Amino acid sequence: MAKQKKPYPESHLHPRFWPTWAMIAAMRIGAFLPWRLKLWIGKGLGELVYRTLKRRRHITETNLRLCFPELDDAQREALVKRTFHANGIGVLETATGWCRDPEHMRHRVVFKGTEYMERAKAEGKGVLIIGIHFSTLDLGGALHSLFFDADVVYRKHNNPVFEKFMTRARNRIFGQAIDRHDLRGVVKRIKAGNAVWYSPDQDFGRDASVFAPFFGVDAATIKLTAKIAKMTGAPVMPLMFHRNDDDYTYTLEYLPALEGYPSGDDVADATRVNAFIEQAIRRHPEQYLWLHRRFKTRPAGESSLY
Repeated sequence: MAKQKKPYPESHLHPRFWPTWAMIAAMRIGAFLPWRLKLWIGKGLGELVYRTLKRRRHITETNLRLCFPELDDAQREALVKRTFHANGIGVLETATGWCRDPEHMRHRVVFKGTEYMERAKAEGKGVLIIGIHFSTLDLGGALHSLFFDADVVYRKHNNPVFEKFMTRARNRIFGQAIDRHDLRGVVKRIKAGNAVWYSPDQDFGRDASVFAPFFGVDAATIKLTAKIAKMTGAPVMPLMFHRNDDDYTYTLEYLPALEGYPSGDDVADATRVNAFIEQAIRRHPEQYLWLHRRFKTRPAGESSLY
């Protein structure tokens, strides 16, 4: 029988939460550090995780072996390291997005394809934004808020202190932070004419998904994206965002709304979404969250890839 975790104490000042408060304080301090120092600390943090968390390194190596078979061992290992470094920097980018006014970053942002979003908003049906789990996710959300308002769908954190900190930060960046299980809330906000940022690129299990190709590998892909689009009639807007090669500026880019989506074919719709996500990842593959088990759920009869 699996060992059950102890419930969290009611008081947020309980000693069990002291490490969480220390982490929050570190994030607040980190958000205001000079940019080059942030990069240096972030890469160091990524290197530390790379060297110490062997399980996460194994997951990342497996994902990249499956998704980039054209790379030789040396190239793949270099990409693994860059991935850990980028995700380490992502911790500081998240701190910056959550704890600072995004206005101080406006001069670092290039936003392409804004006309596509303006066109989608003009339809008056609300908008469903397809986001991606890049290391720049939360900073990308903060930078997006400089140009367009949006709500965000998110996963609640089990730790109530960190959950409160995270939700308060996201509510400052976005219009509302909506629990991922609150489908009614998502649909209501879209039907009210709002844009909702939703990231469908994780494995939510067999019951919620169909299998569709992702980098040529069958991946459990959530059906909810098409369901929300069908329930609301909202245009579905693919959004790309990444840190540029100069490690100083960022690019956000809207592509045209998906035409004929949803089609009524769950596999075809999931395949279209995965194709966009793959296109975005190939621009800066090291900035994607390869540390999670994207191929955890397998078709019947297949053994685990990890």
